[in-house]
Amino acid sequence: MKTILKSLCTVLAFTILSGCASYSWTSEVPEELRTISVPSFENRTMVSELGTITTQFILREFQREGTFKIKRTGDAALEVQGVIVTAGRDSIAYNRSYGTRASEYRYFVVAEVSVINKKTGRVLFEKRNYVAETTFLTQNDILTAQRNSAQRIATDLARQIVDDIIAYPYEASEDSSAEENKPEEKKAEDKKAEDKKAEDKKPQEEEEKKQ
Repeated sequence: MKTILKSLCTVLAFTILSGCASYSWTSEVPEELRTISVPSFENRTMVSELGTITTQFILREFQREGTFKIKRTGDAALEVQGVIVTAGRDSIAYNRSYGTRASEYRYFVVAEVSVINKKTGRVLFEKRNYVAETTFLTQNDILTAQRNSAQRIATDLARQIVDDIIAYPYEASEDSSAEENKPEEKKAEDKKAEDKKAEDKKPQEEEEKKQ
């Protein structure tokens, strides 16, 4: 019995290790774009701490995920610019012992985020909306309960934003950007070369038709 169990454990361990060895994940973000800066988010709400907390949690999420290195503004290839646009709460449950007093709230935040390639000036996405929400319970001190739930809101926003930046189709975008940014003289030269090739082919095609 011990021999059988030992054999099963060996097979299981080998299977797990083989699976780990065969699994690999590579990011689609080009190496030259893997530095990022996140200036403090502008906060247009009455909740003073939201801009600071959201910025901190986005930086923390980039560090946790590992694709990008955090750099100062001006030293990074990409820059994340954000605005906390709205913050609000709705009552969703009531304490019957106190009549109409709410005992649970839904807390939501809306942010607008833009990402700029600082090397080319190209805007990867502009004023994209992100909505994060959570709930919190309270008996008396609503503001304290709301403040304590701000970290959950910031965590949700950070994961959405970082996931989108990592999933962005950089290669296709940068290829089209390179074509758009090509100097007009170079475009004219390329067109002239193509026209010349077409002209050179005409006599050969006419000769083939005659034959």
